Amino acid sequence: MRIRIAATTVVAAGTLAALSAAPAQATEYSSALKVKGIQYDAPGRDSNNCSTGNTDEEYLTIKNYSSSTTVNLKGYVVRDASSTNKFVFTANHSLQPGDYVKLRGGHGTDSDSKNVVYRDNCNFLWNNDKDTIKLYKPSGAGADSHAYTKSGNDRDGNGYITYHG
Repeated sequence: MRIRIAATTVVAAGTLAALSAAPAQATEYSSALKVKGIQYDAPGRDSNNCSTGNTDEEYLTIKNYSSSTTVNLKGYVVRDASSTNKFVFTANHSLQPGDYVKLRGGHGTDSDSKNVVYRDNCNFLWNNDKDTIKLYKPSGAGADSHAYTKSGNDRDGNGYITYHG
């Protein structure tokens, strides 16, 4: 019995030392806005035809994780890993604390009440197999970055996983 208690005490002490040596959370950009989820592989056969295609089914969800600050998206930039595909929020679109917006492909009417902004571009932004999403503040500083890889656990390509909170 003493051996078990001693071993448990040593393991607990080692775990406590490891936890106190590591920072409380991983180093991240200091931004209220974070990538919450993504639909990177639009359902159906990919077609970037503006009138009959499915680019509007590809979207990125960005959430304001602040508990007290409203964030205006104007000037924020979203890019892929190669930085060849990008979108700049050119209009005012305010996210209240805890609110989110879906950035969709294709054409449509932006709406604060429906939490949607359209890219007004019928080309796909994200790769269907893997990519990195980069979100930049208007100043050019990094706000968030998230890489994804299509795997056996994500057969439908919806990738809608909560990454933060």
